[in-house]
Amino acid sequence: MAGDPLSFTVHSMPDPGAAVADATVQRRTAMGRLKMLMVLLVCASPVIASYFTYFVIRPEGRTNYSTLITPVRELPAALPLADLDGKPVPAASLRGQWLLVIAVDADCDAACEKRLFLQRQLREMMGRERERIDKVVLFTDRAPLRPELTAALNTTPAATVLRVPAEALAGWLAPEPGQPLDAHLYIVDPMGNWMMRAPVEPDPLKLKKDLDRLLRGSSSWDQPGR
Repeated sequence: MAGDPLSFTVHSMPDPGAAVADATVQRRTAMGRLKMLMVLLVCASPVIASYFTYFVIRPEGRTNYSTLITPVRELPAALPLADLDGKPVPAASLRGQWLLVIAVDADCDAACEKRLFLQRQLREMMGRERERIDKVVLFTDRAPLRPELTAALNTTPAATVLRVPAEALAGWLAPEPGQPLDAHLYIVDPMGNWMMRAPVEPDPLKLKKDLDRLLRGSSSWDQPGR
């Protein structure tokens, strides 16, 4: 109305102190995350360095007998493993050792028995380093095992024997084109990464050289035992 004194609406003003405090919290959070990332990088650096050396810095003339899997294929956390009694086994329990893995079925013909012998022989050929390696036998069917096969699997040191459906295992391991899944020996690193596939009917001495390089390259961060 005319003649009324002018009225003003006063809005609250930002509190400079609160703004500074908020900025400080954000800065501290960012610094905390950066420090955590730095710690993780320091912890992982030996692993990264050894893999970089093996996969990238390859001395001239050096060749791998086995096939390198690039990129490596991580052990699926949900891989449905079970022991021979059908009790579920977490996939993570396989981590912590180098693994020599073969897939078999309960029939285990002559070729299967030959791969089991190779697996055992190869581990023993590694001498003192064999304690860093475990044998893993994955049965892809549910048929009962013959007594003589069970006895062979329990030969000291006993293999880790598990069951897993073939279709599930094929989501992690893969043969070379034209070969069945059980035709190879597969090499898995202590972090659970499938990273090498041996040829069909491999030469044990040549395969040992591949393992020698792997174990030597990982010696700074991998120790025997899980």
